[in-house]
Amino acid sequence: MSENESEELRPEYRREDLGEGIRGKYLEAYRAGTNLVLLSPKVAKVFSTEESVNAALRQLIEVAQKSVGPTKRAGRRKAG
Repeated sequence: MSENESEELRPEYRREDLGEGIRGKYLEAYRAGTNLVLLSPKVAKVFSTEESVNAALRQLIEVAQKSVGPTKRAGRRKAG
């Protein structure tokens, strides 16, 4: 078999070819509400760890909340 042929997909696969699966491997993280987000390469260079991304986002939330402040809900005006 040539090197090129080994990189092609087979028409069908057997379960044994896929290795041993682990049932429920990510269940705990799923139940905890973990979200995975794909960062663009430029952002990933600046924020290389989970902690740095979360710290930056928390600071952004804090600044945004301070700059906007509480808003009043528009009520209906009485005709008159």
